[in-house]
Amino acid sequence: MLFSHGAALLSMRGITLSSLCLVMHLLQDEITTILVSENQDLKDSIKPQKVEFRSLNLNNTLHWQPGRAREARDTVYFVQYKVYGQSMWQNKDECWGIQHHVCDLTNETSDVQEPYYGRVKAASAGIYSDWSLSCRFTPWRETVIGPPMVTVAHSNKSIIIKLQAPRSPYKRKRGSMIPMTNYYDLLYQVFIINNLLDEQHRVLVYEGKDKVIEIEDLRPGVSYCIMAKTYVPMLDRSSAYSSRQCTMLQ
Repeated sequence: MLFSHGAALLSMRGITLSSLCLVMHLLQDEITTILVSENQDLKDSIKPQKVEFRSLNLNNTLHWQPGRAREARDTVYFVQYKVYGQSMWQNKDECWGIQHHVCDLTNETSDVQEPYYGRVKAASAGIYSDWSLSCRFTPWRETVIGPPMVTVAHSNKSIIIKLQAPRSPYKRKRGSMIPMTNYYDLLYQVFIINNLLDEQHRVLVYEGKDKVIEIEDLRPGVSYCIMAKTYVPMLDRSSAYSSRQCTMLQ
C-alpha cells in the first residue's frame, strides 16, 4: 500500500516536473520571439529614409534622412556605392561611421555616362539597420547644370558681355578645372532688362555658343541689367538665371 502511494507521488512529481519544463521552454521561446521582434522593430525604426543622389555641375552627393525613430546621439551611418550591373558594393571610407546625412561621391561617380547606385545603413546602440537603396543615378543625364558666369562692360551705346561656362569638379592633367562644355553641347541664352521700363521684364537678346557678345544701339543714361542661362538642346533643359550684372550707359 505504501509502495503504491509512493509510486503515485513520484509519478505526479514526474508529471509536474515535465509540465514545468514544458512551460519554461514555451516561455523561453516566447521571450526569444519578443526580443527578436523588438530587435527587428528597432532595426526598422533607424533605417535611413529617402536615399537619393543630388548633383550640380557633376558634383554628385548622396543624401538621406534619419529613420522614423528619433535620431539618437550615437547614431552613425555607413555608405556604399556601385556601378549598375556590378555585383560587388564598394565602401566609401570617408563616409563609414559618420553622423552626417550626406556623402560626397563625386570621385566615385566620375564616369558620367555610367549609372550608379548608392545605399546607406544606420547603427545605434549596437543595432544595425538594413540597407536603404537609392534610385539609379546617371550623372550626365541627371545633374543640374548651373548658369554661366557673366561679366559686363559698356561703351557709349553698347554693352559687351563675357560668358564663362560652369566648371565641373574634375581636373585636366595640368590641374585646370574641366568646363561643362566638355561634357555637353551648351548654348548660352542672354537676357537684357531695361530698368527704365520694367525691372522684371527680361528680353532674350542672344542664344548661341559665343563667349563674347555685344548688344548695340542702347540708350545712353539708362541702367541695364544682364542675366544669362545655359541651355542643353539634347536634354531640352535650361539652368537657373545667373545673378544680375548691371551697368549704366554714359
